[in-house]
Amino acid sequence: MADRASLDYLYSLQTFGIKLGLDNIRVLLHRLDRPDRAFRCVLVAGTNGKGSTSATLAHIATAAGVRTGLYTSPHLHCFTERVQVDGVAITQDTVDQLVEELRLVGQGLPLTFFEFTTALALEYFRRQQVELAVLEVGMGGRLDATNAVTPCLSVITPIAYDHQAWLGTTLSAIAAEKAGILRANVPVVISRQEPEASAALQSAAAAVGAPLIQADADFSLAAGADGTFDYLGLDCALPGFRPALLGRHQQDNMATALAAAELLRRQGLLLPEPSLRYGVETVRWPGRLEWRAPGLLLDGAHNGAGARTLATYLADAGITRVHWVVGVKQDKDLSAILTPLLPFTVAAYCVAPPIEAASAPETVAAAVRTSGVPATVWPTPLAALTAAQTACGEKEIVLVAGSLFLVAAVRVLSLPEESAVAS
Repeated sequence: MADRASLDYLYSLQTFGIKLGLDNIRVLLHRLDRPDRAFRCVLVAGTNGKGSTSATLAHIATAAGVRTGLYTSPHLHCFTERVQVDGVAITQDTVDQLVEELRLVGQGLPLTFFEFTTALALEYFRRQQVELAVLEVGMGGRLDATNAVTPCLSVITPIAYDHQAWLGTTLSAIAAEKAGILRANVPVVISRQEPEASAALQSAAAAVGAPLIQADADFSLAAGADGTFDYLGLDCALPGFRPALLGRHQQDNMATALAAAELLRRQGLLLPEPSLRYGVETVRWPGRLEWRAPGLLLDGAHNGAGARTLATYLADAGITRVHWVVGVKQDKDLSAILTPLLPFTVAAYCVAPPIEAASAPETVAAAVRTSGVPATVWPTPLAALTAAQTACGEKEIVLVAGSLFLVAAVRVLSLPEESAVAS
């Protein structure tokens, strides 16, 4: 199957939309003779931070010499980014081959894009003889396709309002859906949470019988003034981490990954302390607080919690004047994204992210103007970026945020990756 045809087939499965449930993925995995049982699995659920937490944990394991698979979504630029072994993405030729094989195996099943892709990743990991697979859960938890596997460890990163139409309208309801990945006698690492979410997760863990390891109770970090942090863990205390990823929230994510690594050590994986440090200090997770050049900051914040986290970073960095290239998906809470960031915004450059379900930039511009911030509408990300960079003055920066799809588009337009710098 030609590479374009294989991807066309996969994306055509999106016509089934979001279909929460495990019946079809379980049948498909059974027909494949359960590839997920060939290795240990870690499930990482949550609203924000699950991708960077997953990437950090996988990077730690790879650094220790453990053959490790990493499954994440969505991708920034290329489908193959979703499925990696030891930091190397699956090849397009292998995707073509597996799509052809799994199409035959899955005949008669109305599989969604995410179900098919999850099975593809698991089968690839088996063929690659991985010892550990870190699986980022999709939108939910309880009925997410990744939940068809039996994990050796669960992780839940911060829970916030997002996808309420499917997951519920309260933090406790959303947390209950995320807690669907919990299993009896399988430990779960919980990041710092809002009190409502924390209570729901504690209740779910007690009901299932999942040993609970919580941030600030069982492990913690102490942030330094210079961007470093000390980690006080379950079995070790490690000082002076200099994280590769920026922002206070990433220190929390990395502490969660470190606690997960400690639990995997308790289960027999050899993850020596140098691998913990190396994983935290060299992991990459593009598009999240990523400086593409001096004065150009990209961040995938696409909900209220993400926008507040980004605002905290701007304040900590002393950034007060931002030219914001902004675009959002139609199903997002626009006010929740705008409110934390408009106090930093000199002007907004509104554009539709390159996705079908994008909010009209005119709608975004109108909402921005109600706060007294100037806003203009642009036909393409390139036009918006060019305008923002032209208007950007001394001690000002250009920020691209609101949608990971928009960030991906601007990444392609900005400087080559090797020229990216951290600030």
